Amino acid sequence: MNKPPATLELRSAPLLHTPRTVEQIMRHVVYALLPLCAFAVYAFGLSAAALIGVVTVSCVGAEQLFNRLAGRVSTLADNSAVITGLLLALTLPPGFPLWMGAVAGFIAIGLGKAVFGGLGGNIFNPALVGRAFVQAAFPVAITTWHAPFMNGRFTHFMPTSLTTPFLVPPDAPLWYGALPVDTVSGATPLALHKFEHVATGTLDLFLGTTAGSLGETSAILILLCGAYLAARRLLNWRIPVAVLVSAFAVSAAFALADGQRYPDPWFMLGSGGLMLGAFFMATDPVGAPVTPRGAWLYGALIGAVTVVIRLFGGLPEGVMYAILLGNAATPLIEAVTQPRVYGTGRQSAPDKNPP
Repeated sequence: MNKPPATLELRSAPLLHTPRTVEQIMRHVVYALLPLCAFAVYAFGLSAAALIGVVTVSCVGAEQLFNRLAGRVSTLADNSAVITGLLLALTLPPGFPLWMGAVAGFIAIGLGKAVFGGLGGNIFNPALVGRAFVQAAFPVAITTWHAPFMNGRFTHFMPTSLTTPFLVPPDAPLWYGALPVDTVSGATPLALHKFEHVATGTLDLFLGTTAGSLGETSAILILLCGAYLAARRLLNWRIPVAVLVSAFAVSAAFALADGQRYPDPWFMLGSGGLMLGAFFMATDPVGAPVTPRGAWLYGALIGAVTVVIRLFGGLPEGVMYAILLGNAATPLIEAVTQPRVYGTGRQSAPDKNPP
C-alpha cells in the first residue's frame, strides 16, 4: 500500500518553535491591547473610540484590498492587520481627525507591509510607518493634544475629530458644555519639560492622568499588559528589559551630570511612548533580532537613541524613530551576534611559510 506523500508547509516569519500558531499568538496580542484601548476610551471618550475604530477598519480594509490586488488569499484571520490598526491608533492624539486616521491605516498596511510581500516580509513595524507618514504629512494635527477625563467626553466629539479633509475645524462650537476647546487642550509631559521646563509628577505619569497619545498615558497599565505577553512567552522579554534599562541608564547619566537641565530617569520611563514601544512595537518578531545577544543590543540601541532624541532633538519624543532605526539595524545586529556552531572553532590563519 502506497503511503501518501509527505507535505512540507512553508510559512513566513515569525518562525517560532512553539505549538502555537501565528493566529493564536496574534490573538493574544489583541487581548493584551484591549485594556489599553479601553483605558483610552475611558480617558478621552467618544473621539478615542471613533479613532480606534476608524484606524483599525482602515487597516483591515487595506489588507484585504492589497491581498486581492496581489492575488493572495485573505490573511485577515491572522489578526496582524487588527494589531497594526490598534497599535497605530494608540500612537495618535485623541482628537486626531478621523479621515487622517483612515489615511494612516491605509499607509501603514500599504507602505509598511504590502509592498514587502505581506506578513513576515516587512522590514519596519507597519504601525510606525503609518505614524511616521502622518507626522510628516500632518504635523499640526499630530501635535494637538487634549486633557483626559473631561466632562462630556462620552457625549461629544472633540471638534478636531470631525474635521473634513483639508479644512480647519470650526471655531464656533463649544465642547464640554461651557468650556471652549482651547481651555481643555494641553501639552504632553515631554513637551512641557522640553519647551516650558515644567516637570510632571511620576505618579501622574504612571497612572495616566496626563495628556498624550491614546495608548501612552498609563505606564502601569502598559507594564501589566506587556507582562501578560511575557508570562505567556509571546514576546522576547530581553528586548523591553534592554530598552528600559538602557533608557534609564543613559538618562540617569545625564541627570547626574546636570540635574537642573535634564529630567530624572523615572520621568523618562513613564513619559511618552517608551513603554508602549518597548513592549508592543520593538518586540515585533518580524523586525527584531532573534539571537539573544542581538535582542540585548537591539533593545539597548532603541533605549539610548530615544533618550538622545528627547534631550537633544527638535522633537520632544523619539521612540518612533529609535524603533525604526533599530528595525533597519536588525540585519547587521543579527550578523554580528550569530552564535558559534557547536563543535566548531575559529579558522586558523593560513601558514605564511608552508613546509
